[in-house]
Amino acid sequence: MFEVSTAWKSAFPGAHVGVLAMKDVTNPARHAELENHKAELEARLREQFKGQDRAALSSHPVLRVYNEYYKRFKKTYHVQLQLESIVMKGRSIPSVASLVEAMFMAEVKNMLLTAGHDLDVLQLPLILDVSNGTENYTVMRGELQTLKPGDMFISDRAGIISDVIYGPDQRTQIRAGTRNVIFTVYAPAGIKEQAVVNHLQDMRDYVLVIAPQAQEELLKVYGRD
Repeated sequence: MFEVSTAWKSAFPGAHVGVLAMKDVTNPARHAELENHKAELEARLREQFKGQDRAALSSHPVLRVYNEYYKRFKKTYHVQLQLESIVMKGRSIPSVASLVEAMFMAEVKNMLLTAGHDLDVLQLPLILDVSNGTENYTVMRGELQTLKPGDMFISDRAGIISDVIYGPDQRTQIRAGTRNVIFTVYAPAGIKEQAVVNHLQDMRDYVLVIAPQAQEELLKVYGRD
């Protein structure tokens, strides 16, 4: 289901990518119990980061790793911006389809960059690689995007499904009718493997709130080995 290129291993020593695949899920537009979990999470985050400004948030060990990665590409880590909107501006995690909302919840809780895809649309295997700056794909907003050289990306046999800087693709996005799902987590060097495992388990548990009948197909962290 998932392969790691030699080029990626050479380019990103110490980095990891986590993969969670689940089958027999459902994706309702709204789920009451998940909304309760979301409210509890937002309250915990506001308490955890109470009184902190942007500079203080940026010094968090996880956010610091991602900010350093994004800075190389002259970009801002959007998960920090989402966290800021919750803890500093009192906003809520976006209300979207439940599977995507479960992913967002784990993402802001653990601050780890995550993408979700409809597993049935993918043409396996997935391959983790490093870009040379010539690759392109259609991003979520429907535009063709060329990758920056030196970025991590994941592709299937039909093309790129996500990269760190520009996010997930349009072709394999989670939809209302998604019944089998896969989440991938990009973790640059400096993020501990156990943090990725914990994040995958959090996502799994949120999905099980929505779909108790769902089955875990794969939960694994990939790196140099």
